[in-house]
Amino acid sequence: MPGIDECLLEVMQLPGARGAALVDWTSGLALGIAGESPGGDYETAAAEAAELARLAAEHRAFAPDDPENSAADPPVEDVIISNRDSYHVLCFVRTSFDSSVFLHLWLARVEGNLALARIRLGEMTGRLVLG
Repeated sequence: MPGIDECLLEVMQLPGARGAALVDWTSGLALGIAGESPGGDYETAAAEAAELARLAAEHRAFAPDDPENSAADPPVEDVIISNRDSYHVLCFVRTSFDSSVFLHLWLARVEGNLALARIRLGEMTGRLVLG
């Protein structure tokens, strides 16, 4: 079971990966980083990505329909943002505590494969050990 650093190194092996961070969406702090940072500043990128994650996680419009959803489960699986030259994938991580962590992958659009990245991120977050 990989820890934060191992997980981020594995994420950076994805085709087109430019940068990755594990972020706490309640505080906006990066718990780990690898590669480049969008905009050149890791702290700002983490805080801005956390705002998007918080928006998706806290609004009922994005919540699952089933009321049996466990409190430990993230309310959203992932958020994908695309622009002209890249994708940003925010993949929520299930934890034994409050599931307020997500993995942010910055993926080059030309070299990357969004479908593959989404599948692999889901697998990686399932194996990630926090604590």
